[in-house]
Amino acid sequence: MSDRAHGGVDPAQLLSAVGDALVVTDVSGAITLWNAGAERMFGFTAAEALGQSMDIFIPERLRKRHWDGYHETMRTGHTRYGSDVLRVPAIDKSGRSLSIAFTVAMLNDSAGNPQAAVAVIRDETARFQEDRRQKARIAELEAALLAAQVSGLKP
Repeated sequence: MSDRAHGGVDPAQLLSAVGDALVVTDVSGAITLWNAGAERMFGFTAAEALGQSMDIFIPERLRKRHWDGYHETMRTGHTRYGSDVLRVPAIDKSGRSLSIAFTVAMLNDSAGNPQAAVAVIRDETARFQEDRRQKARIAELEAALLAAQVSGLKP
């Protein structure tokens, strides 16, 4: 397509400029596109990631569940995560745990059969950790309030 078809936007520049990770996989789950955001998030270069399975960033304990869902999505061509955000753990190249959130778009061939999936992924590790701290603090305050009420003290 020409730049005119993209409103004058260079698709390659767009892929590299987007802060979120964009990962495209084929029907078998092999990575076919890995943008600069994915490189920053997961630590693998495009050369390292292309052709690999998504297992490079899926924790081992979650792989069976992931692949069951992935193969069902590729079989049916439907995913509920086109508009619903899925939040799951991930790992980077060094093995560090991440909390990611993503949506999935299906790409179909001319006959309407699934040929690829596109994931738009955001690293929410900092937000997830802050949520955990806040929940722990709320539980601590609720316990202190309950203890005060039990002992007859006013909050």
